[in-house]
Amino acid sequence: MEKNIFKFKTNINCMGCVAKVTPTLNEISEIENWEVDIRNKDKVLTIETQSLNQNEIVAAVEKAGFKIEKITN
Repeated sequence: MEKNIFKFKTNINCMGCVAKVTPTLNEISEIENWEVDIRNKDKVLTIETQSLNQNEIVAAVEKAGFKIEKITN
């Protein structure tokens, strides 16, 4: 199965925020890898997955209390 890489603009802007969202993202077994670039002005969250769609990721991050917006190429 092909791996999908999704990028999102977020308001996850510090290590404390990363620590807050970590349990939410780590408990989703379909996420193979994720990272947040807090140095980027858009606080870009990158997710690697084979089976999740973007809407499922958005719902999980919003449930953790953060704003998230799909980045379109």
